[in-house]
Amino acid sequence: MAERIESLKAGIIGGLSVCFAFVLASLLNIFVLAKYFQIFASLQIDLNWHWWVSSVVASFTGLLFGVTYRYIIRSDQNPQLKAGGVLAFGLVRGLTQIEFGWNSHSTIWPFLVLAAESLLWFALAAIALDIAIQLRWVKTFSSI
Repeated sequence: MAERIESLKAGIIGGLSVCFAFVLASLLNIFVLAKYFQIFASLQIDLNWHWWVSSVVASFTGLLFGVTYRYIIRSDQNPQLKAGGVLAFGLVRGLTQIEFGWNSHSTIWPFLVLAAESLLWFALAAIALDIAIQLRWVKTFSSI
């Protein structure tokens, strides 16, 4: 039961950190990239239902990432495996953005930006999870 609770905690941290990164990236896209660089004008979005659905999907993906990342860390301390988990989650989401860009009639550059953002989201989530796990281990060892 304790393992399931720890996995749920990791999932919540992952979901919150990916959602936070999504909001920051959206604000950067809206207020900087789309406003000052004409090639990225298609990144200009309104805060409508599409944005809300995207934020929920990002949060749920972060939850799944958190649980998976915790399992990777618990099973193996290999840094390449940790980086591979981040890369796998980031690329799955990022490649769907690139595919969407190829099928649209606009330039692909905005979709490449979105693909790079998804890698950044999961890298930030991994950092947050590593910090949370380190803090938990420090508390565990200091109480012994």
